[in-house]
Amino acid sequence: MKRFAVILVVAGLLLVGYGGFEWYTTAKAQKDSLSSAKSMLHEAHAAEKLTPEQAEKEASSFEPGQGDVVGVLHVPKLDADLPIVEGTDADDLDKGVGHYKGTAYPLQDDQIVLSGHRDTVFRNMGEVKVGDTFVVEMPYGSFTYKVENTKIVDKDDLTVIVPTAPKEVLTVTTCYPFSYVGDAPERFVWTAVPVETE
Repeated sequence: MKRFAVILVVAGLLLVGYGGFEWYTTAKAQKDSLSSAKSMLHEAHAAEKLTPEQAEKEASSFEPGQGDVVGVLHVPKLDADLPIVEGTDADDLDKGVGHYKGTAYPLQDDQIVLSGHRDTVFRNMGEVKVGDTFVVEMPYGSFTYKVENTKIVDKDDLTVIVPTAPKEVLTVTTCYPFSYVGDAPERFVWTAVPVETE
């Protein structure tokens, strides 16, 4: 009986250690991605300010590769700056907020879809309500979106990803319930529209 108790304690310590290691590596990857994104944006903004026409031209040819750090999602309500990474695979989401491949970027006049883990980059996102804003910072400009509505859908419901051309819409998603342990059965969705372009 004593041996079984020791095995359980050791197994528990191993699980806690593994969880701590996973948390540390994810936090480091996100910190590195944010540093890279801010450096990229600083260099872009240090150059001559783009005219609206130049920004649109830059946007129309903006096609990053899988896993590339592309910008920053600023969430004013949470005073949070989060790196945006191209792709929503597990490796991409470990680095930051994933941009759903095949959807648009700012100034591309279609739906932009960003997703993140509720227990890492999107911690406390439940505080973001209708009327709050998201700011998407890209090398070619900064774009503000106001949340128009929110909803909860099944985790397999892809109807939230739909073309909106020529209207630009930002859709932000994360797992739900926010405090769920394990693979959450639903997704929380924020829909936001542009309010200003710099």
